Amino acid sequence: MANQLQIPKQKLAKPPLTIHTLGDRVLRQGSKQISGINDEVRKLAAQMLQTMYSSDGIGLAAPQVGVNKRLIVVDIDPENAARPPLVLVNPAIKQASGDLEVDQEGCLSVPSVWADVRRPARIVATYRDLNGRPMSLEASGLLARCIQHEIDHLDGIMFVDRVENQIALAPQLVQKGFSVRDVQLRS
Repeated sequence: MANQLQIPKQKLAKPPLTIHTLGDRVLRQGSKQISGINDEVRKLAAQMLQTMYSSDGIGLAAPQVGVNKRLIVVDIDPENAARPPLVLVNPAIKQASGDLEVDQEGCLSVPSVWADVRRPARIVATYRDLNGRPMSLEASGLLARCIQHEIDHLDGIMFVDRVENQIALAPQLVQKGFSVRDVQLRS
């Protein structure tokens, strides 16, 4: 399929992009819509995937690599070379289930920190593919969680902002060298 990037799912000694971490201002800015999908956008998506695989991630948003654009990449099965990753341009959640699930989340921008986050169990996301076609995707489980987590990044929200048990989160952040002051509580 022409929409799919053929990126080897492997770690690179030197990933093409640098991942910004909690405390970097670029992570708190709202991202801009991508007006046209061109080779520059496709190259950025490919570099994001290479960087994500090199960091053992399953999702990455453009703001995490310092790019203020509404672009995310997701691969919840990075060990399976036959399953292509998802690239979502201008993604939005159009529908979310009322039933919520709590599960552990981590983030490449907050390395080695894990905490419980409550999110809708099922979503419907709309986006454009790499050919500019409008798409819709129903997701549940880990895929739904990952898409919601990455779309949050596009709006300047990080998973630590959604952690209800801040008392448990704070020592983890401090131990890993992050400031608790960089957390912006949200419901």
